[in-house]
Formats: sequence, structure tokens, C-alpha cells
Amino acid sequence: MAVVDLIMPKLGESIMEATILKWHKQPGDPVKMDETVLEIATDKVDSEVPSTAEGVIEEILFNVNDVVPIGTAIARIRVGAAEPAQASAAPSAPAAGDAPAAAAVETAPAVAVQTQTATAAARPASNGTANRFYSPLVLNIAASEGVSMVDLENIPGTGNEGRVTKKDILAFVEARKSGKTISTPVTVTDNRNAVAQPASKADVIATSTDNHVVSYSGNAEIIEMDRMRKLIAEHMVRSVHTSPHVTSFTEADVTNMVLWRDRVKKEFEKREGEKLTFTPLFIEAIVRCLKKYPWLNSSLDGNKIIVKKDINIGMAAALPSGNLIVPVIKNADQLNLVGLSKQVNGLANAARNNKLKPDDTQGGTFTLTNVGTFGSLMGTPIINQPQVAILAVGAIKKRPMVIETAQGDSIAIRHMMYLSMSYDHRIIDGALGATFLNAVAKELEQFDPARTI
Repeated sequence: MAVVDLIMPKLGESIMEATILKWHKQPGDPVKMDETVLEIATDKVDSEVPSTAEGVIEEILFNVNDVVPIGTAIARIRVGAAEPAQASAAPSAPAAGDAPAAAAVETAPAVAVQTQTATAAARPASNGTANRFYSPLVLNIAASEGVSMVDLENIPGTGNEGRVTKKDILAFVEARKSGKTISTPVTVTDNRNAVAQPASKADVIATSTDNHVVSYSGNAEIIEMDRMRKLIAEHMVRSVHTSPHVTSFTEADVTNMVLWRDRVKKEFEKREGEKLTFTPLFIEAIVRCLKKYPWLNSSLDGNKIIVKKDINIGMAAALPSGNLIVPVIKNADQLNLVGLSKQVNGLANAARNNKLKPDDTQGGTFTLTNVGTFGSLMGTPIINQPQVAILAVGAIKKRPMVIETAQGDSIAIRHMMYLSMSYDHRIIDGALGATFLNAVAKELEQFDPARTI
């Protein structure tokens, strides 16, 4: 009889940890090879972890909502046994017998928070100072549970040299939920710096997780953000704080493209087994323009502009929960219309069915969002960091337009669409941004109505 470890799998190039959402199996439950044992989440997508062996769940090493580093053992499976072992409860905190798993978490490389100098970083950490050290695990739990740096600084640490451990911060969170812990009040001295003031018995007040009392008048429903919405909110705020956004607008006459698609879409679906939507046609135009204006396909690293040679187009897609996610079409410049259609439809279906893999959302260099899907004429999208631009296409509407012909001007009903693009003004000036946007519009307007599929 052997026991094998179920390891937290590697989920992508830049993903170093994952949060446990739900255990499908409990100690004592039989499990087959490749059967789902648990669900996990990264900052991008949710995934299922299958069993790597057939047997019985011997032990579960982490609880729901625990943040676990990649490569760490998360459960043990007893193989070659006829009878299930007596179920053991999932630990609320690592016990002595769980030392290997605990060590894998608690000995993760510590990082300095708000350190001033390298000398200060080398000093032992102490409670209540700006030079205190926290492991990545502790910082992630703090972020997910809304624990401010002020509160974090005042949590008594039981770890080596007074460091806050996973057990310490989880105890703080639990105590706060039960109303036993009072957050430290914050006094704002100006619009840039918030200074933490020690709390005395006289000035301690009941606070919410963001350090101020909130009262709601009238008839209101309070809904806690889900994990994905919290991540989206943090990502959007960080983007606006990082990049000075500028948005340019233009419109395009897409009549030729609309009429061509209406004519060929049934034949295309019959031949290729894929629906022909407008998205791959938009992506084709964007790719051609990115080759002409490569700075729109870049990112910024300090004072360095990183121009990407790969063209990986992200496309905003709706999840069943109503949240949005941005799966990425890798090497879009190397795909024809059929290849783009298969990628677009496959990623959209995976998003709708919660089947996206972590790699599906990695490595984007430029993003397209179709606000017209929801009936909007135009929008001012927020840049998907670390990219420098995002283009939005609005709803296609019939409008009377003045048409220039050899016989003179005339009025005709045309299919018109607004395009808007937000870009990072640190490296994309208005001239370049507007030039690129109008180039995309011209590509769409010059669509060949005699094109073959």
C-alpha cells in the first residue's frame, strides 16, 4: 500500500499560487484517475484539479480559501487499498504531522513591505514598524480578505523574529468577522499620505474593513462582491492609477463587410463547422494595423518601451456570472479567417462554460472589446495592463449618410459603427493613437465585397 501526494499543478508562466475554492472529495472517499478532486482559482480563471492516481483520499492538507504555492502537496491519496481509511477532518491549521506542507507555505521567500533601504531590509522584523516582513502567502490573504496595511502592521506575529504567519492572519480575519477585533483608525494628513495613529481605549471605534463606519439609509440590499468581481475591481483601479488614459473616437462605414458576411455566413458554417461572427473580421483589421504601428503592441517597463513581436489579441468575453474575462488569441497574425473564427468561438464557448484554462488568459499584447454586443454605440474602455491600448467597437446601426460618387453626392442608407480606443498617454501620443484608430476604420471600410472564403 503506497501513498502519493496530489500536487498543486503549474497553471501558467506567471502564476505562482492558487486559491482552493471547493473540495469535491473528502478523506475516505474513493477517487479514480483523472477524476476531479478540487476546484482552484488564480487571479485569472477557475480550474479543476484531477487526481493523478486511483485510490482513496488519505488526507486533505489545506482548507477552502487557503492560498497554496504551485508545487505544494495539497492532498494524499492511498493507492492499492481495498477499504477506505477512516476519514480525517481537513485541518483548520497545519498540525505537527503536516510539517512538510506547512513548511512549503510558511518558508516561501519573504518580501519586504515598505522598506526604505537595503540595510533596513536586512534588519530583524518587529511589530508595528514600516520595515516589517511578510511572506507572499500572508500578503495574498491580506489582499483577498481586505486587511489593510495598518491592520497588518498591528497583528502580533508568532513566527520567527515576530513575523506574521498564515495562522496569525487567519486568526485575525476570523476574530474580525466575529466582531472581536477592532481595526486601527487612520488619520489622513493630506491627499497623498495616510498616517496610522495608535488606538487607545478612548478613541477605538467600530469600523468596517476599509476603516470607516458606513450607514445605509432607506431600503437597500447589501451584496458582497464575489472573488472575481474583487479582482476585476482591483485590476481596473490599478490600471487607471498606472496609465494616464486618453480615448479617441472615429466611425466606420462597414456596409461592405456586413453585406458580405450576410451573404457567406451560411456557406461558411456549413463548410467549416463554425459560425462567422464579426469579431474575427475586426481582429484581421487590427492585426494589419499593428504591423504598421508596432508601438500600439507594446508595454512599458519603467523608462523602457517593450515592443512585442508576437501579436496576441485579447477579446473581452462574458462569464456566466456576468463578469468579464479576456481570453487571448495567440499569434493572431499567423491565422487566416478560418483559424481566427475557430479561436474566437472556442474561447468564447470556454468562457461561457467556465472551461478556460489559465494559459488562455495569459500573454495578451492588445485587447478588443465589443461593447456593441450589449447595444452600446461606443465606450471608453480601461486599458488591460500591462498593455498600452484597448479598442472598443460599438453596435452597427443603419443611418442615412452622404455618399460621394462620380455623379456627385447622394444620400444612402449605410451600416455605420463607432470605434473608440483608450491608450496610455505616457508613450502613445494623440497623433499616433488617432492615426492607428483611423487606420483600423479604413481597413474595415475598404473591405473587399468580392472576397472568397
